Amino acid sequence: MAAQRPTNKKTGTAKSGNNASEMSKEGVDQDLIRQLASLLKETDLSEIEIETGSLKLRVARQVGQVSVPVAAPAHAPAAAAAPAAAPAPSGAAHPGALTSPMVGTAYLAAEPGAAPFVTVGSKVSVGQTVLIIEAMKTMNHIPATKAGTVVEILVEDGQPIEFGEPLIIVE
Repeated sequence: MAAQRPTNKKTGTAKSGNNASEMSKEGVDQDLIRQLASLLKETDLSEIEIETGSLKLRVARQVGQVSVPVAAPAHAPAAAAAPAAAPAPSGAAHPGALTSPMVGTAYLAAEPGAAPFVTVGSKVSVGQTVLIIEAMKTMNHIPATKAGTVVEILVEDGQPIEFGEPLIIVE
């Protein structure tokens, strides 16, 4: 950042050849504001705040958000108008579904190339690790919440998952 200018002890204004052009009526150094605004652009910051003596100065800029307009469909799909057959219950609605306790990436094995923790048809006991969820570079072992047989694995190895997403079904 630019060095601050020496100030006049009586008036508190910056010393230089032309005080009237450098200072506004409120006593703020316009060149300093311009330098800070330029620094915001150069460093891609959204705000800078400095404080010296009784002067506190905050320069901020709005970072533009990109909005993409989404066109509405011209007509409703025909399939939506026809009543659908009763769908099979989703994995989350199944009473034996083990859901994700966090957002992350699911891994079915301890390391690449290793045997998976469980496969369809595997017998599991309460507390047995059934998969790993990586969240924020931490590997979290996910245990079975009930004993039984794995009837379906609903995620793939390396798949991003959401909180509450069904992972496996144990009956």
